[in-house]
Amino acid sequence: MSALVEARDLRKRLGGVLAVDGLSLQVEAGEIYALMGPDGAGKSTAIRLLCGAMRPDEGEVILGGVSLGRQPESARSLLGYFPQGFCLYDDLTVAENLRFFAEVRGLPGQGRRERIEQALRFVGLEAFAHYRAGALSGGMKQKLGLAVAVIHRPRILLLDEPTRGVDPLTRQAFWRLITSLLRERVAILVSTPYMDEAARCTRVGFMRAGRLLVEGSPQGLSHMLKGRVLEVFGGPLRPLASLARQLPEVESAQPFGDRLRLRIAAGAGEGVARHLRQLAKETEAHIESITQAEPTLDDVFTQLLEQGS
Repeated sequence: MSALVEARDLRKRLGGVLAVDGLSLQVEAGEIYALMGPDGAGKSTAIRLLCGAMRPDEGEVILGGVSLGRQPESARSLLGYFPQGFCLYDDLTVAENLRFFAEVRGLPGQGRRERIEQALRFVGLEAFAHYRAGALSGGMKQKLGLAVAVIHRPRILLLDEPTRGVDPLTRQAFWRLITSLLRERVAILVSTPYMDEAARCTRVGFMRAGRLLVEGSPQGLSHMLKGRVLEVFGGPLRPLASLARQLPEVESAQPFGDRLRLRIAAGAGEGVARHLRQLAKETEAHIESITQAEPTLDDVFTQLLEQGS
């Protein structure tokens, strides 16, 4: 596979703060790469650097083998970009918005109508082509924004939290559209606050304070905590959590639905289970079972956040 997106040691200061600090990553053709991290981690700034909306103070962006700094127009022609708070022209219809952005992208008039029709079919808005964009629901606006981003059939798609604020069903439908683009060998980089979306991706990178801390497949990252997550069934959960936090091997104890979820030190599972049962006998809390659980991305990223706190 060849990298369609390559960031090389990017740095960017904003208001005296190093918003992106030495970011290097690659996104291959036919791959979805998710950027995750807390608010202020630098995800949006990173995407703006990758699309050319900002210039880095240091480092280089290579898109499809073309330097964004040295050949910006050629590099940007490969891109589709969906920014946070994507702005449509509310007074224009769905079709008129697509026509406008197709013209901006330089699509020839002969094939422009066909491409607009294809984009409408792709996002399922054929029946709404004559609706004004301002009258669309939030989910439909997101779909129209995606249609605009892919109107020129880009090889690279950059999406900055494209589903923030829409309902779960709309998010699922939106992601089915995104993943369908992989058949065309599009390289997709998306920032998302949602763990279930990150789990759909080929690779995930976690940012904090402008730095990329870890990256890997969802399965590979979750494996970092293999054998270090326990689930405790019993109750009451809050008193059990307080007991668990007394044990030095317990790094985190959080109620999770009808159970208590513990993150523990490596190799401490049997000792934690034994000591927690002993502590519970001295209180009104009771334990029905303690089992080893499969770690999730949420467990991994919670640990990373705590390490930086």
